Amino acid sequence: MKWCTAALAFSLLAAWAGQAVAEPKKWQQGKGWGWVWGEGDQVGALNEMSPASILKAFQLVKEGRVFDLGITYDRTSFKWPGHSPGEIMTFRSPEGVRRQQDLPFTLPEKGNPSLTTWHSSALFINDNVATQIDGLGHVVAGDDNHWYNGFKEEDWGGNWGIRKAGAETIPPIVARGVLIDVAGYKGVDALPAKYTITPADLQGALARQNTKLQFGDVVLIRTGTLRYWGETGADHDKLGEHDSAGIDLESAKWLVEQQGALMIGSDTSGLECVVVPPGSTSFIPVHVYLLIEQGVHIGEFHYLEDLATAQIYEFLYLATVNKIKGTAAGFTLRPLAIR
Repeated sequence: MKWCTAALAFSLLAAWAGQAVAEPKKWQQGKGWGWVWGEGDQVGALNEMSPASILKAFQLVKEGRVFDLGITYDRTSFKWPGHSPGEIMTFRSPEGVRRQQDLPFTLPEKGNPSLTTWHSSALFINDNVATQIDGLGHVVAGDDNHWYNGFKEEDWGGNWGIRKAGAETIPPIVARGVLIDVAGYKGVDALPAKYTITPADLQGALARQNTKLQFGDVVLIRTGTLRYWGETGADHDKLGEHDSAGIDLESAKWLVEQQGALMIGSDTSGLECVVVPPGSTSFIPVHVYLLIEQGVHIGEFHYLEDLATAQIYEFLYLATVNKIKGTAAGFTLRPLAIR
């Protein structure tokens, strides 16, 4: 009898824990989030993560397979045209250390007869290149240049990066990840240039995969663009052609307001279709909606080819960003999908 009572209590506790995972803190169906976390909040929808939701996401790991979702970047890599290129410059080299002799501890007569030296690099790089997660301060709008939660340029801008909602405020992201393979659904290697991904496309791809979205998912949408990345994304023409495909505003709203997507990402540099819809007040309406209005982070240039080939559509998603204060995005990242 005691065992039965304990078993019943455990079952009730498990049921309660499952309900706790499913019960949103602030999200409302049909509305999503918005500026609901308090006037000082810099995190947005990622506040919905909890120990219970993280434990539930870890239950997806059954095989111990790790998929690297990051792409390799160098000075030749394709990027969105609104960002600067990056340079990786040798700052110290064995030859330079020996020739310059400006560091006494490297000299043989100062205790270094083995001639030990090193390599190090100085980086000049944009904070929106390669695999990245847009911070909530990345996009601004209006005459007052405001971003998420009403932070304004006149109050929180600066010469050394933004001072509210920089990428360093993005917490470690641990959640159920879902791949929506739209290119696979359409039966193409990559979606054609300027293809607009609609809610019907997302729903069709999910039905084909037999996958259901859940509240709190990180949703990653495959266009097929990164099948052309190669080693470092040097084929700008080919990448530029397919990189222009992406979701429209209605798709973003469906994912956030109806499904409760915690973060939305893709394998392109900008997530959304480059075609500006008639009547739009912005050239990037999806970014304005997600980052500014909803507080939902955007993942870009996530490598999804291996997941699609393996037909793995749900997994544990892990991502942490560089904690460089004031940056607009977590850049050159290496998120993981674990199954």
